[in-house]
Amino acid sequence: MKRIHTHLLGRLWLAALLSANSAFAVDTTGTPGSPDATTSVPGDQLPAPAPRFGGEIKETVDESKTWWPPRVVPPEGAPNILLVLIDDSGFGTSSTFGGVIPSPTLDKLAANGLRYTAMHNAALCSPTRAALISGRNHHTMGFGVISEASTGFPGYNSIITPDRATIGRILQDNGFATSWFGKNHNTPPWVATDVGPFDQWPSGYGFEYFYGFPVGETNQWAPYLFRNHTAIFPWKGQPEGDWNLTTAMADEAIDYLRRTDATHPDKPFLLYYAPGGTHSPHHPSKEWVDKISALKLFDDGWNKLRETIFANQKELGVIPADAKLTPWPKGSPANLKDWEELSADEKKLFIKQADVFAAYHAYTDHETGRVIDEIERQGKLDNTLIIWLQGDNGNSAEGTTVGTPNDYAAYNGVDIPVDVQLADFYDNWGGPETTPHMAVAWTWAFDTPYKWTKQVASYLGGNRTGAVISWPARIKDKGGIRNQFHHVVDVVPTILEATGIPAPESVDGIEQHPIEGVSMAYTFDAKNADVPSTHNTQYFEMIGQRAIYHDGWYANTKVVVAPWDNNPGIKVPDVLDYEWELYDLTTDWTQFEDVSAKHPDKLKELQAVFVEEAEKYNVFPLNNEGFQRFLRPRPSGSPGVTEFSYIAPISIALGAMPPYLNRDYTVTADIDIPEAGAEGMLITEGGRFNGWGLYLLKGKPVFTYNMLDLDRFRWESKEALPPGQHTVVFDFKYDGPGLGKGGTGVLSVDGVEVAKKTIPHTVPAVEIMDEWMDVGFDTRTGVDDSDYQVPFTFTGKINKITFKPGPPEMTEEQMKKASEMRAKPND
Repeated sequence: MKRIHTHLLGRLWLAALLSANSAFAVDTTGTPGSPDATTSVPGDQLPAPAPRFGGEIKETVDESKTWWPPRVVPPEGAPNILLVLIDDSGFGTSSTFGGVIPSPTLDKLAANGLRYTAMHNAALCSPTRAALISGRNHHTMGFGVISEASTGFPGYNSIITPDRATIGRILQDNGFATSWFGKNHNTPPWVATDVGPFDQWPSGYGFEYFYGFPVGETNQWAPYLFRNHTAIFPWKGQPEGDWNLTTAMADEAIDYLRRTDATHPDKPFLLYYAPGGTHSPHHPSKEWVDKISALKLFDDGWNKLRETIFANQKELGVIPADAKLTPWPKGSPANLKDWEELSADEKKLFIKQADVFAAYHAYTDHETGRVIDEIERQGKLDNTLIIWLQGDNGNSAEGTTVGTPNDYAAYNGVDIPVDVQLADFYDNWGGPETTPHMAVAWTWAFDTPYKWTKQVASYLGGNRTGAVISWPARIKDKGGIRNQFHHVVDVVPTILEATGIPAPESVDGIEQHPIEGVSMAYTFDAKNADVPSTHNTQYFEMIGQRAIYHDGWYANTKVVVAPWDNNPGIKVPDVLDYEWELYDLTTDWTQFEDVSAKHPDKLKELQAVFVEEAEKYNVFPLNNEGFQRFLRPRPSGSPGVTEFSYIAPISIALGAMPPYLNRDYTVTADIDIPEAGAEGMLITEGGRFNGWGLYLLKGKPVFTYNMLDLDRFRWESKEALPPGQHTVVFDFKYDGPGLGKGGTGVLSVDGVEVAKKTIPHTVPAVEIMDEWMDVGFDTRTGVDDSDYQVPFTFTGKINKITFKPGPPEMTEEQMKKASEMRAKPND
């Protein structure tokens, strides 16, 4: 047992500590029982057992002796922790790892610490994030896929159970100030409401302060933003395009650090910083777009960019000198065009897309740097362990082969032609009028030197990104490079070793599932720069794509359908019939040469190891469904409710909204119109980029269906409503079964039809995730900017709004058929 400072401990408190049989030191300060006494705790059970009262109680206070329980603090010398996770940024994106996008903050951090060239992840955002904050594999945490596509199996239900405490909870109970800024894609949608329950929110994971968005992405100009459990709207009242969450989040983190330092200057912090950049929508400020555009980084196209990045990587030493650049994908299933095959219009559009993405990257790097500057200003940088993960997966290929001004169009399988993008969206690309994503070929280039992209867990382009670790007080090999194989599950064990805190055996009396990663702290010393990795085996799986790393060998399934391919005629083979490849990563850094034919026995051996790992970590049953997985039944914020009633004003979060995709629905508004008339929003879901709204415009009832900002279908009464009580109904009959079909809507007033229209298509699979359902007003963005501006508060009286969804139109048989093919909405 390590030394225990007995001279400062009362016998009773010491006995409680020793009963844990901990191998960790217990450090105390101050006089036992005094208000200023502190102690670290053994940490094997959290929270630590309450100490017995060590004073004396007599009949009167004068005869009695006071005794205060010591305040819990971390072990002496424990560092602060800044954990940074950049979104959708491939290995070849930042200048720190050979990219052309200026990343001075990360460059400076790397010069003062270590670059890790073989850091791996789960190839998709929330699965990686669940593994990162827990030290356990993503299927162990229930995050085999994002929550919006979850299924009712332990590895896929997106529920973090109490026996899997996160690093937030561990450090919180050991005396750290814990906070979370930015993206939280680990709260299931059905509990992502402002009334909870909150056990699956950051606060339930042990993060005492939260400022961010509990969804996979959000509009940076008008975000779905929470402070702790309360929705906030700090951009309201400012000119559109002036306020941006990327800057506001850094401001909030800096303010939090200053308040924490002023209140508890000696209290270490864990600050988890997860900005929206560079996930779509790509929303940098105009200042950064102008800066990057002036550099003309992308004028020579994606093929030349790839060659430039590859040369830079060799010069920096982040890939070996003998590494080979994987070939440009010309055949199925990727099949991307060379730059020289493009028209002048295509090149013009695609350069703009890359400029805006790069500006968002540089902007994110800069604002994160401001947070680090504040830590330095406080004199705490020397003893702050910064772990910066430059990507939660490979670069995103969710923008289609031609990019998109509206990422929800891409998510729903809708390609927007280049000429339409140029004519309608080019000048505003990246501004509040768009939610853009770049073309896939840029994505492939930003994953240089590897093959494939985000979502593709079987290839390094999907699951390998760079990382930088800095801790000036401990890491003396400044600017060093580490090539050991590691995974995001190794971050928590590294933090625990650095802080001297054990992984708890129980939390709240619940026995804990073991940590599955290993510490990377051994790599901090220069003498260990080239020692073998301690992480010897790691499985990968995402949407049926899978791989296994074992002792330098890497076996993986081939990609059968590119993530961006929505061709409905493509047959997807059974998930167990995928072909496998084999790579020797000890001699082949980039996964260049498939050697399965040379080593068939080794391939069989690794396939068997994959099955062992999959059984151990909840990977089965495998599922390769695409769109249709989003339509599978899962818990609702209002289980069993078949008719929803609302009284204005109120906002309903996505997880509690009634369903309306691919089905009939009826909206009924019982309202009173005053003598002066009325207008304003009755009920709306979504906004500028897709959704619908029922409202009065100059007294006339209107229903608008916004089809991905490409079409707006409108039903409007010819007459304004006279004063008095009225019932306004919109009834929609869906032309199912199937996805994205059209339907017929009827708008009626007091039982009389006033407008009828049939529309050819509807949104098939993914509704907008960062807008409320609003009753009596409209938040964030409106469904038709030409009709009204938010909040468009209703000036009459709403007695009641009801929404009655019909049953889903897809039968089980049709769902099964859809799972065999790529679903695509009607043209």
